[in-house]
Amino acid sequence: MSVMLASEADTLMKFKHNDPSVDKDGLALINFFIQDQQKLTAVEKFARQHDAHTPPLHEKYYRDLIPLEKPAKGEQYAFEVDLDACTGCKACVTACHSMNGLQDDEVWRTVGLLQGGTESAPLFQMVTSACHHCAHPACMDGCPVKAYEKDVFTGIVKHLDDQCIGCQYCVLKCPYDVPKYNAKLGIVRKCDMCSSRLAADEAPACVQACPSSAIKIAVIKVEDVAKRAACNEFLPGAPAPDYTLPTTRYLKKKALPANTIAADAHRATPEDSHMPLVFMLVLSQLSVGAFAIDWIMSLLAPGNAMGDTLGSSRPICMAAAFLCGFFGLNAAILHLGRPLYAFRAVLGFRTSWMSREIIVFSAFLGAAGGYAASFWLPKFGIEIPPAIVPALRVSTVVTGALGVFCSMMIYIDTRRVFWKAPQTAIKFGLSTIVLGLAAFLIFKTAHATFTGAALQGIRPLCAALAGAAVLKMVYEAQIFRHLKKFAPPHPLKKSALLMARDLVLATNLRFTLGVIGGFILPLMLMGPIAHSGIALFFAAASGGTLLISELLERYLYFRAVVALKMPGGMAA
Repeated sequence: MSVMLASEADTLMKFKHNDPSVDKDGLALINFFIQDQQKLTAVEKFARQHDAHTPPLHEKYYRDLIPLEKPAKGEQYAFEVDLDACTGCKACVTACHSMNGLQDDEVWRTVGLLQGGTESAPLFQMVTSACHHCAHPACMDGCPVKAYEKDVFTGIVKHLDDQCIGCQYCVLKCPYDVPKYNAKLGIVRKCDMCSSRLAADEAPACVQACPSSAIKIAVIKVEDVAKRAACNEFLPGAPAPDYTLPTTRYLKKKALPANTIAADAHRATPEDSHMPLVFMLVLSQLSVGAFAIDWIMSLLAPGNAMGDTLGSSRPICMAAAFLCGFFGLNAAILHLGRPLYAFRAVLGFRTSWMSREIIVFSAFLGAAGGYAASFWLPKFGIEIPPAIVPALRVSTVVTGALGVFCSMMIYIDTRRVFWKAPQTAIKFGLSTIVLGLAAFLIFKTAHATFTGAALQGIRPLCAALAGAAVLKMVYEAQIFRHLKKFAPPHPLKKSALLMARDLVLATNLRFTLGVIGGFILPLMLMGPIAHSGIALFFAAASGGTLLISELLERYLYFRAVVALKMPGGMAA
């Protein structure tokens, strides 16, 4: 035994002082000890050790991995990370991967690196992170199908896999890059703090696996989380905590230097292009713009060349505008991992801008379809009351404008710098105007070509189109001034670097086609044109070139954005 019992010590003292009750023969002493130990139970041995104030040999390694008490009202479970103990061994990552049966390229817990300090005292701090089980989870608020829930007793944010449709909006909403899209399953998945283990009083896999005891589960007060977030007390190099109120506590005996940043802060890599969303946004804005410009023209000059020159071509023109919106909005279904369950996407209308967008654009398609059909139904003997057509026209424009607004808010609400309100509002708004003008210009010249009507009133349209297109491109080009304005880690500088380096081909094509379709061809249309067929050719070339240019702009909108995330590893 490593610890001598009190009775054994007494016997040795008697032995040293020649007590007659103890035989000095070594065998007698050993026999005494053996007989004495045979009478002891395990409980008595444990009690004697503690009576002698002798701690267990490995007591310094013993601790509770989970709190003994359960969260009370106003409290919840949270990860607590001792940064001084974290070595970056990634045992937690491996344990999480194995316990949850994740795929090879799927991770729910990551290990990053913070760096800073000075040359004489550099800092290299490893950081382990997983879902922060926020007090106000953005993933739950943004989900259109209510596939997230926050447990009222534990505060754990759980993802309901069977409810998920794979829209990936929670991936955009979460500022800590926690939800991970599983392309094979077509759904998003994330850490749930091994809630099934916690329910059985077992520590999560990452907590049990950490060899340096750097991770544990704690019970925290939600009001304390809000106070820390108000003081921006979370982790250097991580997104600000005031948005979602992350509950993870990072502890360190000495404060981190003021210049601490993530090791990958200078890294800029293109994000996913989300091509179905690219087509959805551009075509829906084209459709809304076409209906809006048609309505505005009729208000500005009713009954004359500017107001209603589509005449007999109006049924085809309005049907074309409707079909652009129909195919554009339905293209978004291709973005879903589980498109058969797309009907669920309206469940989160109370908190999700995506649900609101779907509801409003559905109303837009209904109104636009009714308005377009109102020109065709009389051809089949179905008369439409005169008062209904203007109402459908106004409803189409209003619901379309609201739909574009909801589209803006979907991305503004993610708090990514490249998607902030001014940038997104100007890009989406001007796309609607530019594409609407281009579409109406095609409608107008097509009507003149196929009906033999006079080609009048296109110069103001061309001037407006050129002005709006140039204004939009000038605003977009302002991103490149950030190449010198900000320090390298600034998100806008990284976006500019991506557009000028990794995405330079798409950037050059966007501006080249934008100048041709939005400026040169409209200027040519403003000159004297003898034949309406030539005007139609130039109008169609301008519209087609602008459409491709706007698709490229929206492609860059997704790819050049810098995603919010926890600190990553050293840049390659």
